[in-house]
Amino acid sequence: MTPIAAAIACLLTVTLCYAAMCAGSPFGRCRKCNGWGFQMKTDRKGQLKRGKDCRRCKATGRRIRIGRWIFNRAQRIYREGTR
Repeated sequence: MTPIAAAIACLLTVTLCYAAMCAGSPFGRCRKCNGWGFQMKTDRKGQLKRGKDCRRCKATGRRIRIGRWIFNRAQRIYREGTR
């Protein structure tokens, strides 16, 4: 197999795996709070305590994946265009 064909096959495999992951699990952990729903803070003694709720995920700890967001947007545009 030529290097170009191998690169194309590898890229196609990665793309299909990501599409399958977005279809099976459309939500991932929030990157800002690591899926906790809030930031961890330390007090003056150095002990960890709960901080404010995460604004990015609205304290759920889950965010929609980029691939799923693009798919939902494309579906919405297609639906509105064919009415």
